[in-house]
Amino acid sequence: MSSSPGGATAIQRLGDRVAEWANRWIPSPFIFALLLTALAYVAANVFTPDGPVQNVVNWYSGFWALLAFGMQMVLILVTGYAIAVSDAVSSWLERVASIPKDGKQAAVFVAAIAMIAGYIHWGIGLIVGAIIAIFVARAGHARDRTFHYPLLCAAGYTSLLIFNVGLSSSASLLSATEGHVFEDVIGVVPLSESVFTVYAAGLAVLTFVFILATVYLLAPEEHHATGIEEYAPGLLDEGEFEADGDEGDAPGDGSEDADGSEDVTESAVGGETRTPADALNRSRILAYGVAAGMFVYVVRHFATSGIGDALDLNVFNFLFIAVGLLLHGTPADYMDAIREGTEGAAGIILQFPFYAGILGIIANSGLGDMIATLLVGVSTPETFPVIAWLLAGFMNLFVPSAGGEWGVIGGIVGGAAVEQGVPAGQAVIAYSTGDMWTNMFQPFWALPLLGLTRMRARDILGYTLIFLVVMTPVYALGLYFLPY
Repeated sequence: MSSSPGGATAIQRLGDRVAEWANRWIPSPFIFALLLTALAYVAANVFTPDGPVQNVVNWYSGFWALLAFGMQMVLILVTGYAIAVSDAVSSWLERVASIPKDGKQAAVFVAAIAMIAGYIHWGIGLIVGAIIAIFVARAGHARDRTFHYPLLCAAGYTSLLIFNVGLSSSASLLSATEGHVFEDVIGVVPLSESVFTVYAAGLAVLTFVFILATVYLLAPEEHHATGIEEYAPGLLDEGEFEADGDEGDAPGDGSEDADGSEDVTESAVGGETRTPADALNRSRILAYGVAAGMFVYVVRHFATSGIGDALDLNVFNFLFIAVGLLLHGTPADYMDAIREGTEGAAGIILQFPFYAGILGIIANSGLGDMIATLLVGVSTPETFPVIAWLLAGFMNLFVPSAGGEWGVIGGIVGGAAVEQGVPAGQAVIAYSTGDMWTNMFQPFWALPLLGLTRMRARDILGYTLIFLVVMTPVYALGLYFLPY
């Protein structure tokens, strides 16, 4: 692999150093969940009246409290993945990939597509960002142009720098869902008071503008760029690519049914027939009919209550299941795409009960009230959003799931906001901004993108760290000065 001279070389060296440090010192997110469990347990024993046995009881009493929320997060990820890899979306991305004419346009284009997709749905943005980076690099190579592939891949990851002030913001959607775990603290907070505010929209616009300007300035001249042929030459020849980076059967190719059984397409006589089971698996009428019924409910729901007050986690996932069914066209094809997407959900499935257990210790022992009181003491109503942003950004390094992190500290942030007289929706957005901010240092959610693009974390970390540094003063000033 050739290296780019000048600024690009320095950035790549920075990425190497950060990646080497991270590989040496940062364990898996599940280890962090266990360590944070131990830390919360020790802190509760030291600072609250509850003793060792009672804090074990506190831990277990919360352990299963986030099961519904965890399942909702899994659905966001896998339904987004299924939409992103559908033929319709992939074909459109391949068509528009030839629009950029030089390296700077290519980097800006990839970042723009990734952020727009991420604003709509973080699961879609995560995969679309990877796909468009590959397609743009391919299109450039086909025209004998070299677009700097590491920067394109880093630009594709910027969906994780805007999603939490967008439609799929985990904390915002949960807070808008009746019966959520912190309802007794902040009540039900509709999206009209969080995502659909000038405050959140202003942060989204600032992110979009500053990131596009940053990737434009970072893009090296073509004779200094390193193209996709140097990093992932295999991708130049593949029409299909999977999340693990291997070429394989396309979803719904007839080799295997959604339940893993062999697809019977020929009779013993040799004539091509279909069994009744296969006909149902491949039924477009069934897929389109169910999707149509789901759309009827969603349209009626929004017409009755309005999007700002009616959109919550359940409605959001319901809508995107319908979209996925429509795009894939058959139940079997959709199930294949969902199955592929579930590989990335393993961390959510295992870690959320432990996050809930930490929440149980914090909430039941009184430790949460103590931390909230501390937050109130070091902030004012004006500075509270900045304090909440910094807290969330720090915690995201240890709890990389936005939903899981909100499950741990949402009650603390919400309780402190109520004490300070800060609107709950503003506190939710401040927290959400902190969580997405340090995604540019925490590579956990970059794993699907890295698998698709055939890159290593060290190849993009230098760029994503620059994104983090650039957005630090922007978020600090925006959270303080933007009107709510």
